[in-house]
Amino acid sequence: MTGGAEDFIRAQTRPGYAPLVPELRLHLASEITPLWQATEAWLAARDLAPPFWAFAWPGGQALARHVLDHPERVAGRRVLDFAAGCGIAAIACARAGAAVVEAAEIDPLAVAAIGLNAAENGVAVTATAVDLVGTACRWDVILCGDVCYEAPMTRHILPWLRGMAGQAEVILADPGRAYLPGEGMAAFARFSVPTTRELEDRELREVTLYRLAAG
Repeated sequence: MTGGAEDFIRAQTRPGYAPLVPELRLHLASEITPLWQATEAWLAARDLAPPFWAFAWPGGQALARHVLDHPERVAGRRVLDFAAGCGIAAIACARAGAAVVEAAEIDPLAVAAIGLNAAENGVAVTATAVDLVGTACRWDVILCGDVCYEAPMTRHILPWLRGMAGQAEVILADPGRAYLPGEGMAAFARFSVPTTRELEDRELREVTLYRLAAG
């Protein structure tokens, strides 16, 4: 699977840069519709998710920008990038000197993309396709970018993340998704992230970083 996944990713993306994080080189979709169409057939035979890993979503960009600007937040610490997408935040943490960086994505194709992107930037990131919800805490910092876009997803992950917040610093980056919890979070940074109307309903997303309270 890994070799075929990596070949598919290379064929359907181009090395590029996210607007807010030009320091990092990533395998990203240059044209959205052709990738989606090509992926539908490839993924249908493998029962995998749409190619969300091919885009640097606003939440991940904001997390990466914050970490690169404030490396002391993760330097020497054990970090998890949860629902990591293309791995942009995880790679930023590795660049900022984190002791250990893990990136969790339940899509095996995303895991392959994270591995390619980490190698592209010369850093070590351990990517896993295991659903970590319910596991014991082994991290000092947990980053979550843009995870509250669906009610089922939010219900699945939020209780676990609140539990983790009693043992680690949990930072959630949200660009105004509908299912963001209304309480138990403290905002501490904001970013304006350029995006595209092919993915979003506007050309600029305002992303807020929150510390999640334990619960």
